[in-house]
Amino acid sequence: MKAKDYLKKYGVKLAAAVAIVVIISLVGASVLKGRAGGLSNALGALTQPVETAVGAAAGWFEDLYGYLYEYDMRVEEINELRSTIASLQDEARDYDAVVEENAMLRELLGLQEKRADFVFETAKIVSWDSSNYSSAFTISKGSNNGIKVGDCVITEYGALVGQVIEVGDIWARVQTVIDVNTDVGALVGSNRYAGIVSGEFSAMQDGQTRITYLTSGASIFEQDEVLTSGKGGLFPSGLLIGTVTSVMTEAGGQTIFGIVEPACNLTSLSQIVVIKEFDIVE
Repeated sequence: MKAKDYLKKYGVKLAAAVAIVVIISLVGASVLKGRAGGLSNALGALTQPVETAVGAAAGWFEDLYGYLYEYDMRVEEINELRSTIASLQDEARDYDAVVEENAMLRELLGLQEKRADFVFETAKIVSWDSSNYSSAFTISKGSNNGIKVGDCVITEYGALVGQVIEVGDIWARVQTVIDVNTDVGALVGSNRYAGIVSGEFSAMQDGQTRITYLTSGASIFEQDEVLTSGKGGLFPSGLLIGTVTSVMTEAGGQTIFGIVEPACNLTSLSQIVVIKEFDIVE
């Protein structure tokens, strides 16, 4: 119960008690008025401090009530301010989301000018898989928006993110480029050697993938770009997959492969672009 409400409920009783004490004091003084002056003086000496104390107590209660009333008013004002701040924060988040979406659409417009064959569908990431053995997430759109299993997923800058592997009416699940089950036809280096970008568990744990099954005689180097080849029709050609960060060998040094850092920053993604249609390279 608030202090103000407590005084409202019990203040009358407290005031009545104070009044009774005052009345008793005054009546006693009146009844004994005609007695010996010494007795009157004695009673006066007794009642005077009581009356003074009662007056002081009444003033103290009045001051206390005023203070507590002001305190409750300040608490209400603070709660209103907190509510206003929370509302402004929500508006700021909505504004930031609109700004982010507008920036994304501007970048898409530039990509559309370069790749007129692309049919886009933008979507938000709503959740990430919790498993340590996969790299996948769920988006906010699905078959109701024309999204299908196998559709390619990119950023607004044209960097490969992954591929749709499951679809519901209003959601879809996307497997990222570093997932152990991902295989993408690729071209690497200035000579465009063919290979396969294939997910591998230890690389996935580091947020990376590998390019392997390279053309015989291929030479790759650190900082070589890796692009989608477009062969097979699953992915459009020319999408940036990532960059070779190191070149490794296996099987007694007879086979080389490269560790690839994805072009998209998977940890900071909040929105993606689904390519629903594109021209297939023969």
